[in-house]
Amino acid sequence: MNVKKMFSTTKSRTILLSALLVGAVPTMNVVLADLAATKYPASETYKPTPVPDRVILNWKGDTATTQAVTWRTDTSVVTPQAQIAVAGDGPSFKQQAVTIIAESSSEVKGNQEYTSKYHTVNFEDLNPETKYLYRVGDGVNWSEWFEFETASNKAEPFSFLYVGDAQNDIKEHWSRVIRNAYSDMPDADFIIHAGDLINHGDADEQWGEWFEAGGWINGMVPSIAAPGNHEYGKIVKGSPNGLSQYWKPQFAFPENGPAEYKENVYYTDYQGMRIVTLDTNLRGVALDKQVAWLEEVLTNNPNKWTVLTFHHPIFSTSPGRDNGEVRDKLLPVIEKHSVDLVLQGHDHSYARGMVTNVSNGTNAMSEKADTVFVVSVSGPKMYDTTTKNWDDNGAEVKKASKDTQHYQLVTVDGNKLSYEARTATGELYDAFDINKTPSGKKQIKEIKTAK
Repeated sequence: MNVKKMFSTTKSRTILLSALLVGAVPTMNVVLADLAATKYPASETYKPTPVPDRVILNWKGDTATTQAVTWRTDTSVVTPQAQIAVAGDGPSFKQQAVTIIAESSSEVKGNQEYTSKYHTVNFEDLNPETKYLYRVGDGVNWSEWFEFETASNKAEPFSFLYVGDAQNDIKEHWSRVIRNAYSDMPDADFIIHAGDLINHGDADEQWGEWFEAGGWINGMVPSIAAPGNHEYGKIVKGSPNGLSQYWKPQFAFPENGPAEYKENVYYTDYQGMRIVTLDTNLRGVALDKQVAWLEEVLTNNPNKWTVLTFHHPIFSTSPGRDNGEVRDKLLPVIEKHSVDLVLQGHDHSYARGMVTNVSNGTNAMSEKADTVFVVSVSGPKMYDTTTKNWDDNGAEVKKASKDTQHYQLVTVDGNKLSYEARTATGELYDAFDINKTPSGKKQIKEIKTAK
């Protein structure tokens, strides 16, 4: 019997595989390699069309009265637009929808043969604490209606997600992490990404996996992202020119940073918290400019809470790594202004700790040793971990792990900030509270966890 010929059609192969699974043909000498599927090409999987995809919310301005949205299409779209209306309980809201013409990027081409365009609308003059519905398209080809809620224009309780590097095998291994994070905190007001969202900045299929993993979450929960080294090509003398050609077209971040580094260095104010995003890929004079800008941003900060996020850790958790210039230039500003949380990535492990001595290596306690530093990874790429860089630079690790994907949940309510780190399966791994006294001093309370 010529089994290979007999089962040459797709239908016959399906019948044969089913029979093998139930043991109906135990004596057939079938070579499964002959039945192997063909991998569908990335050039077709992630090829753009006139139908919007990669829809994502960011902020360019006031979080209480504006909301930016960006999406992708092929280059045939010439009438990009968005519609927005106050959310209703039925479909009649559509009658009040307002149409806004989008701004389009120039054509973007990565490693694939096709080119794309990205379109952005910044909804303005919105009402604070209001739910809106919006969709994007070209007037004929539309996305679904997405929902978002504007921030309050005053300090109110809120929550957010924080994740480190997604980077590798994103669809396979990162998708469950970001989805579990959202499932654990469906009322999260935004998501902080601490760099290395993908592995190769020009790989369109990797950006495709990243957007597919987040899916509709990206269209409902705004993202705040810092660029990592894998969002860059070669950087020459601190120039930002190596930043991925996808970064600025597909995200719409504030342009309130230093003139040379708009949308990769910026800050966002949300209900009593200032979130400052830095680009630690840029060193030398470029880092000096960020430090000067950061000093001004923190000096003129009217918010109760302050969070910094950037990619390269002040204190590295991986053997042989040391971001000395980043630490030497940023740590004095962080301590001076008593920053509450510093959220980082890059080292593909987890560590959380604090400064115990002043940064000059003396044994004297720092008056501002009340900042919590976190390094975390949400993707599957893992490194070994060590506390040496912390120990050598006057800091102490409170909790550390390796070979584990994490996501973090942060809640802010008045004078209290609560932090949880959970594993990919949702198990609580690390937790603490920061309480601020009426005098402004911080008290950090460790929360006991099972691990």
